[in-house]
Amino acid sequence: MTSQTPVDALSVRGLTVTIQQESQHLRVVDGISFNLRSGEVLALVGESGCGKTKTAEAIMGLVPRDSGVVQATSIRIGDTELAVMPEAAMRQIRGREISMIFQEPLTALDPVFSIGSQMSSVFRRHRKQSRTQARQSSLEMLASVGFPDTARVMRSYPHELSGGMRQRVMIGMAMACKPRVIIADEPTTALDVTTQAQVLARLTDLGRKTGTSILLITHDLGIVAQYCDRALVMSKGKIVEEAEVKQLFTRPAHPYTRSLLAAAAGIND
Repeated sequence: MTSQTPVDALSVRGLTVTIQQESQHLRVVDGISFNLRSGEVLALVGESGCGKTKTAEAIMGLVPRDSGVVQATSIRIGDTELAVMPEAAMRQIRGREISMIFQEPLTALDPVFSIGSQMSSVFRRHRKQSRTQARQSSLEMLASVGFPDTARVMRSYPHELSGGMRQRVMIGMAMACKPRVIIADEPTTALDVTTQAQVLARLTDLGRKTGTSILLITHDLGIVAQYCDRALVMSKGKIVEEAEVKQLFTRPAHPYTRSLLAAAAGIND
C-alpha cells in the first residue's frame, strides 16, 4: 500500500497582480508560485514595495476590483480552489479556513465595538455558537494568547489597549476557528522589541498547537532566523529564492538575498 503525499496547506500557482495607478498599469506581483506546507512557518521576505502585501491581499481576495486585477492559475487551500471563487463564497472561507493578521490592528479592529463583541462575532458567524457559547469561547481564546484578566479585555475598546495587546487580540480572532492557514503581514512592525518577541512567540506557539500553517510576511531577517522554517525571498514582484532558513543564512544563492543579509549584518554591527 503506497502512502499518499500530504496535501499542502496553501498552494499558489502563477499569481499575478496588476494595479492601475493613474494612467499606468503596474505589475506588482509577477507570476509567482509557492507552497505552504502543513504546520510550517514560511517567511515571505523582501524590502518594502516588493509585492509582499499585495500577494497576501490577492490570496485573501482583498484586492479591490476597481483598482487591481488578480490572475492565477491556481490558489488552493487544501483541496479548495480559491482562484475562481465568488466573493460570497470567499466570505465563508475567510476566518474559517484562512485568516489574516494585519500590520496595524487599530485600523483592523472596529473602534465602536468592544473587544468581546468583535471576538464573539467570529465564533457566532463561523462556528454558529450562541451568545453564551461565543462569550465563553472568546474568554478562553483571550487566555490562550496570554491575557490574565480576560473579562476586563472583553469589556475594553481597541483604543484602551496597548499595541501589543491589540495585536494579541488579532491573533486570537485569527485563531478563533483554527484555520488551516494564517497570513501575518508584518504583524509586529509598530511594537518594541520585547513586545514583538512576545507576540511572535505566542503566534507561532499557537500555530504549532493547532496545526495552523503560517505565512509570515516580514522585512526583518532576524525574525526569519528565529521563528521560520523556510523562506521565500521576493524582489520586484518575483520570488528570487526559496530555501530552508538555515540554508538561506549559510548558503544564500541569489545576489539579492546576499545583499539583504549584508544589509542586515551592517545594521546589527
